[in-house]
Amino acid sequence: MEHKELINWIRLINSNGIGPISFYKLTEKYGSVQDALEHIDKDKVFSVREAEEEIEKANKKGIHIIGLSDEEYPESLKSLNDAPPLLYVKGNIDLLNHPICVSIVGARNASIASRKIASKISFDLTNNDILVISGMARGIDSAAHKGALYAKNQSGPTVAVLGSGVDIVYPTENKELYEQICNLGAIVSEYPLGTLPQTSNFPRRNRIVSALSSAILVIEASLNSGSLITAKLGLEQGKDIFAVPSSPIDGKSAGTNKLIKEGAILTECADDILDVLQYTQSLKIKSFENKKTTLFANTLDKVKKSDNIPVKIKKTNVESLIGLIGENGIEIDELIRLSGSNANEIMAKITELELDGTLERINTNTLILKH
Repeated sequence: MEHKELINWIRLINSNGIGPISFYKLTEKYGSVQDALEHIDKDKVFSVREAEEEIEKANKKGIHIIGLSDEEYPESLKSLNDAPPLLYVKGNIDLLNHPICVSIVGARNASIASRKIASKISFDLTNNDILVISGMARGIDSAAHKGALYAKNQSGPTVAVLGSGVDIVYPTENKELYEQICNLGAIVSEYPLGTLPQTSNFPRRNRIVSALSSAILVIEASLNSGSLITAKLGLEQGKDIFAVPSSPIDGKSAGTNKLIKEGAILTECADDILDVLQYTQSLKIKSFENKKTTLFANTLDKVKKSDNIPVKIKKTNVESLIGLIGENGIEIDELIRLSGSNANEIMAKITELELDGTLERINTNTLILKH
């Protein structure tokens, strides 16, 4: 992507009230990112100076900024109707298009036994050229990354998808792990540089974790765990779902046992995953090479055409959000626009409503009320 075009993309996606869905709808409506910028209220638009500064900071820190139209952009993400228009990558950018990837997710306060299982499975998958993806959180995530890094004579690659800017180490005790991943793998985020971790960022991060992967392994997750959201997103995206079983009296693993009851593949070791992937991924490997995708292909065709940009109304409580969703459901970006509230506040409420069973996602960006 040329410098001027990148400036425009950074400006549009960072303008007030604009998320991925709005980004694509505005671009489709007005014909280009540049034309879309001209139709947004001037006081809401991210400035050229701010965009220039973002690029300059990225260059100084050795961070790549890639757009959906770039060849380096991961093919697996382009199928999402809310694919991030921009990705920030620190490390080996080629890993984003690795043929077969497995996400390993689970509890932050995981037991020692579960962390050992995560590390061992990750180690064995990496030695079999399967790229392990996780979120660099405490517990299972960190154990999975460490197992991958220790593989291949302590030079194994792994990818961490963050709920913050790629230049922000979170949690702070993972600074050494962060540096190792940067050196041997890649750190990825859709959030601008300097973005601090917030609770509402992580559910959105999970859609990237699942989309980048061929399969998802869940280890030690409670019924309210965000890992179940990742698994659910993966299921909707047609991914293989695996889960490590645990004692039925251990509440911290009730979520993984539930996944197995619902059809997830019971997993005790890496071979359980490799045996399945040997069959389900063989055709994908053969067709993976030489893929080319034009601007917005596989993404815009999934975005509903719209001739109108809804007027915002100031409603932020739970009852109002439920009223906005209505019987027919709503896309998350549109809900944020209609509410007129801070996106982080709305995402936090959405997560709460998902976990208590009020809402359900029927794809990565569409909410419906559960009856």
